[in-house]
Amino acid sequence: MARRSRVWHPNTQMSEWESFDTIVRGEGMHLVCADGTRLLDGVASMWCNVWGHSRSEMARAVSRQAAQLAHSPLFNLTHEPAEMLADRLVGIAPGMDAVFYSDNGSTAMEVAAKMAIQYWTNSGEKKRGAIVSLQNGYHGDTFGAMSIGNNPKFFSGFARYTFRADQVPVPGRLQNRGGMRRDAGSCLEAAERRLARGDVAALVMESGAQMAGGVNIFPPRYQAGIARICRRHGALLILDEVATGFGRLGSMAEYVAQGSRPDIVAFGKMLTGGYATLGATLASKRVAGAFLGEYSDLRHLFHGHTYTGSPLATAAALENMRLYTRHRLIERVAASSRVLGGFAGEFASMPLVADVRHRGMVMGIELGGGRIASPARSINRIVYDIGRNHGIYLRTLGNVVMLVPPLSMGRSDIRRLCAAALRTVADLETVLG
Repeated sequence: MARRSRVWHPNTQMSEWESFDTIVRGEGMHLVCADGTRLLDGVASMWCNVWGHSRSEMARAVSRQAAQLAHSPLFNLTHEPAEMLADRLVGIAPGMDAVFYSDNGSTAMEVAAKMAIQYWTNSGEKKRGAIVSLQNGYHGDTFGAMSIGNNPKFFSGFARYTFRADQVPVPGRLQNRGGMRRDAGSCLEAAERRLARGDVAALVMESGAQMAGGVNIFPPRYQAGIARICRRHGALLILDEVATGFGRLGSMAEYVAQGSRPDIVAFGKMLTGGYATLGATLASKRVAGAFLGEYSDLRHLFHGHTYTGSPLATAAALENMRLYTRHRLIERVAASSRVLGGFAGEFASMPLVADVRHRGMVMGIELGGGRIASPARSINRIVYDIGRNHGIYLRTLGNVVMLVPPLSMGRSDIRRLCAAALRTVADLETVLG
């Protein structure tokens, strides 16, 4: 470890860290510490890295844009990277027509919720004010995003300050239900009953899987069933693809693979390949059209950020998307996913592992048993230290060890990552006694 930090680190009990490793550079799929330790990046730098670190094409794209125009707002103005990126995004997202930029995934979801609520106000149907979301969901850490997600693992301390979003059950095996499984049919029936009341502005859900909820992967046709229920009862469908889109689960727009076209969809994280912060909220022509009219009608969207559509971030996203096409990345993900998934059985056979969930380029290894119920230190801290000893960077979510490699990680590096993660879980058993 390097130095005591005055930086308040996210989701971290600062008292259990005497100091933090200082990362001095990135080299390909590795992060390099000040003491020379090389860590294979097993979490894609919080799920956003696509091409590895210090990718020359990405660095040049940002540098060129910085030399030409570092920042210009989208208040009364526009610029070419924002316009070009909007065209590209609409091109990969069937049914979408307009793009609203923000700063990150949380704000992209805030925008989505505000769009849905104001859509119905603009349409003269103020009775539709309710937001419905899925249990175990996560949509970000701002107050609006917390209200929609309202996951007790993260937000119980803020519950009385958030607005109410009705939650319906979600299929899967979840930690916070004691490992009980819930089937898709009963969950769809519950969603049908709630939306049948006719007061729902929008149903909000992650697309394909609940990532922060422990890699809870939706069963086939469940998401398509939710989309049909929304259409049947006139509610908008908002899909959160901040963590699951752009190939993480195997598709550029995951909702295409799920057969569930939304009215509003949010992208983030891998949108810029990990080289800048950017969120994008896309809306259908029907939704965007409801915001048009005379200025005196006050129908325009009441939302904005200083760095909305940042030239640097949108230039990075454009280069990122060019690289996706040039290197046929989505096809490569399919092959890489098979390599990653090939280790699921080995993890599942370990005594400390309760369940393994995998799709695309993500694997959740859920730890179970009394030995991890109340360790002296957080499981995250213990796993980080052990993983570091094996040359990998890991971050857990509760008792779930996440393997989320950069999308372009090669097969040999994936095998090294998984082998080191297997040794990490084995050593964890010894540490916990």
